[in-house]
Amino acid sequence: MNLPRLPAAGLLVIFLVACSPGGKPPAGGPGGGTPQVSVITIQPQKVTLSTRLPGRTSAFRVAELRPQVNGLIQKRQFTEGAQIRAGDVLYQIDPAPYQAALDNARAALARSEANLPAIRVRAERFKELLADKAVSQQDFDDAAAALKQAEADIATWKAQMESARINLAYTRITAPISGRIGKSSVTEGAIVTAYQPTPLATIQQFDPIYVDVPQSSNDLLRLRRRLEEGGLQQGSKERNRVGLVLEDGRNYAHRGTLEFRDVSVDASTGSVILRMVFPNPEGVLLPGMFVRATVEEGVLEAALLVPQQGVLRNQKGEPYAFVVDKEGKVGMRMLTLEREIGNQWLVTSGLAAGDRVIVEGVQILQMLRPGTPVTVKTEPFQASATPPAGAEAAASSAAK
Repeated sequence: MNLPRLPAAGLLVIFLVACSPGGKPPAGGPGGGTPQVSVITIQPQKVTLSTRLPGRTSAFRVAELRPQVNGLIQKRQFTEGAQIRAGDVLYQIDPAPYQAALDNARAALARSEANLPAIRVRAERFKELLADKAVSQQDFDDAAAALKQAEADIATWKAQMESARINLAYTRITAPISGRIGKSSVTEGAIVTAYQPTPLATIQQFDPIYVDVPQSSNDLLRLRRRLEEGGLQQGSKERNRVGLVLEDGRNYAHRGTLEFRDVSVDASTGSVILRMVFPNPEGVLLPGMFVRATVEEGVLEAALLVPQQGVLRNQKGEPYAFVVDKEGKVGMRMLTLEREIGNQWLVTSGLAAGDRVIVEGVQILQMLRPGTPVTVKTEPFQASATPPAGAEAAASSAAK
């Protein structure tokens, strides 16, 4: 059976009609009429900008236990991994030799103090006899020197007794801080030396806990410049309050405070360290954990936000958007984007308040030229990710 041959244009029309719902040509295609698009009217919003920076936790306090005297470990009086308090006795070094040294110094001091009264009386008597020429000057000088020697001996033995008392106290190794203690490097019967390089154990205080994050010096200068130019305003009095995101993506239950920025830039990374303090009553944060901190930068009083589905990119990767003018025709605007805020972009140039940005029907408009007339749908487009006033905005460079 021979079928009549149709022109290629006729086959294309048949194909488009067959593929469109209801057998009608698609909008914007051949025979489809004026394309219909949805738009959103750009309005300035108050937005609190914040930067999300990666960092690591570190203990608020760290104490490495080292012996201050030589000796034999008699007892270890703690459980590894336990929570301890400042002043708890952790190790007991054999006190016998240090007790003996204290007793010896105490006895020598008592002997010197017993001899002192007689030597002092003799010196005073020789002084009186010297006035009557009953003793020679040499005898008096010897008696006076003996008195000074006895007083010096007493001072020496007092110092030795105090030193022996201190050494005896050092045989009881106590916790200098409260916190959680790690594993012990020695057991009972081990010989330790004073100020040895290897610590007996380490105590770390986790509540509160530090979070150290790097911030590039370039971002720091950019932020400072925007504050000076007035484009960015300081936030509330609690602008030093920071949030935290854990490794599993959950938000940490407690907010922390920004303590300080480091005073120097790391030459190898070109960044400064921001130190924050977070409460850690449940012990969720452990030293060395990777976290992301949200640091408030400031407030933009008139930020322009556009939904991401309304932003396209050309072959060079440059962002642009289609707008509808007062005459209902399409126009193209090249944009400058600063950062991502939820599923919207913060626009710094290319758009103005009142512009109508096309957010639906963009795929059709990509095939058309600027100046094409369009029909705006009567239903207003609902931007699902428009942040409320004061909403936080995470920087798009946070993952770097």
